[in-house]
Amino acid sequence: MNRRASERGSAMLVTMIIISALFAGAAVLVSMQMATNKTSDVERNGLAALYCAEAGLTASHVAVANNYSNWSAALCSSNCGSANQPTWLSNAAFSHDLDGDGVDDFYVYLRDNDDETGSAPSNNLLGSNAAGDYKVFIVSTCSKYPDYPKQVMELIEYTPTPTCYQSQDGGCNGRGNNN
Repeated sequence: MNRRASERGSAMLVTMIIISALFAGAAVLVSMQMATNKTSDVERNGLAALYCAEAGLTASHVAVANNYSNWSAALCSSNCGSANQPTWLSNAAFSHDLDGDGVDDFYVYLRDNDDETGSAPSNNLLGSNAAGDYKVFIVSTCSKYPDYPKQVMELIEYTPTPTCYQSQDGGCNGRGNNN
């Protein structure tokens, strides 16, 4: 009986070591899964914010095209934000609420493309000289996800419609000469 008494508890010690190792492994796996979940959450919200900004850009195209005469007054050059959104790009023109909660999800403003050279004034859109080019950036920023700021911009160009002279060679739309 003496021989068994000296071995008492050694199996318990080995069992405790194995259980502790299993708990440590489980803790590492849980930690890795939590990190993966957080990464996928960041990616999902970032992608949703990007789609939100792109929706603002798409929604603004018609309003921007219809208000060419207001571009010069609406241009923003630096530190632009929601305060720089012209009234003709506000909720009166098109809805800024994508999810129906009554809160604007994006804001849109215009920015000069800053391509003027020499002594040409900034924000020159008139096209009457070499500096004027009829081009601006539409900038849309998603405000729905403040922790994941996304902004998209698109360079657009206004192309004036030429005057059609019916009696000119080719006529309007190339239908012939009516002289």
